[in-house]
Amino acid sequence: MAAQCAAAVIADESGVSSGHAGRRTSPWLRHNCGMSLDPAIAARLKRTGDGLVPAVVQQYDTGEVLMLAWMDDEALHRTLTSGRATYWSRSRGAYWVKGDTSGHVQHVKSAALDCDGDTILLKVDQVGAACHTGDRTCFDADELTVASA
Repeated sequence: MAAQCAAAVIADESGVSSGHAGRRTSPWLRHNCGMSLDPAIAARLKRTGDGLVPAVVQQYDTGEVLMLAWMDDEALHRTLTSGRATYWSRSRGAYWVKGDTSGHVQHVKSAALDCDGDTILLKVDQVGAACHTGDRTCFDADELTVASA
C-alpha cells in the first residue's frame, strides 16, 4: 500500500488524477493513505473563496515575524504531521515545503488558530533566510515611514 500511496501522491500533485495539480487531495488518497486534516481542526477554519488560510510565520524564540504564506487543509495537515512548514503556492499552483530547494528550512515548534479561525500562526525555528530574496524576513527590504503622533 505504501508504494501505491507514494505513486498516487505524485499523480495527484502533478494533476494527473484530479485534473488540477495538488489543489485538493483525492478522496482515494485521503481514505487509503490517511491524508487528511483532523476534522475538528478543519471545522474551525474559515477559508478564502479559494480554500486558503493565511499563515503568519514567526521565529519561535524571538517573536520576529518572518513571512506570510498560504495554506489549505492539506498543507496544514502536512505541516502538523511532518514538523516542516508546508504551504500552497498561489503563483505555482503547488505545495512547497519551506527549505526543500533553498535549504532555509522551517522547523515548526507550534501552530495556533486565531480567535476567528481565519489565520494560522506558525512558530518556527528558521534556518537561514525566510524570504525568497535572501533577506532574513520578508519585511526587511521595504520599511514604510509612519508619521509621529
